[in-house]
Amino acid sequence: MTSTETSDSSAQQPAKAPAKDPWDLPDVSGLVVGVLGGTGPQGKGLAYRLARAGQKVIIGSRAAERAEAAAEELGHGVEGADNAETARRSDIVIVAVPWEGHGKTLESLREELAGKLVVDCVNPLGFDKKGAYALKPEEGSAAEQAAALLPDSRVTAAFHHLSAVLLQDPETDEIDTDVMVLGEVRADVEIVQALAGRIPGMRGIFAGRLRNAHQVEALVANLISVNRRYKAHAGLRLTDV
Repeated sequence: MTSTETSDSSAQQPAKAPAKDPWDLPDVSGLVVGVLGGTGPQGKGLAYRLARAGQKVIIGSRAAERAEAAAEELGHGVEGADNAETARRSDIVIVAVPWEGHGKTLESLREELAGKLVVDCVNPLGFDKKGAYALKPEEGSAAEQAAALLPDSRVTAAFHHLSAVLLQDPETDEIDTDVMVLGEVRADVEIVQALAGRIPGMRGIFAGRLRNAHQVEALVANLISVNRRYKAHAGLRLTDV
């Protein structure tokens, strides 16, 4: 091959696409968000914040009556239903149930959650006289347990480090915190990042794949210790991002 032929061949190579802007996130304003465990403090707080930001939200409970009562209390167009109906009607499903019922709840909703984007925010914790401490599930983390139980769902992990007190406080206009988002598929992670960004003061930041979820979940035990010592509602901010 001559030098001219080599040059011509090189010239025909397609230009490399520019790197995607990590802050170029999708519009999620039209998606319906379901919150399983939406009558508990964390789930109820997340439902309130997202609905207040204009998101369509359905909160779920084992008893539809409890969910409906909580939804009426929250206002902002929030609806209540049992967990199965909530899963069926939602595009994104946030799992905010107590750790003790995590596996059983997800296993019972496998069919309803098939094809859904599932966001697990459950923190496996134990408590004793020394305070909170992290538990490590057999699968590695709550998020990995969810992925194992929901093979037909798109599982991510996020919203672990949020104060339920601040989330539910109507006098708090902004939640000053970052949300670490973990998952296997970039497009799914970016949807959850964008959802976090709907809440004033929050940013959603990619923090790795689901195999890294344990230390994110476990960090909540440290935040509980911080909050108890300093009478605070501490969150996280990541610098230089």
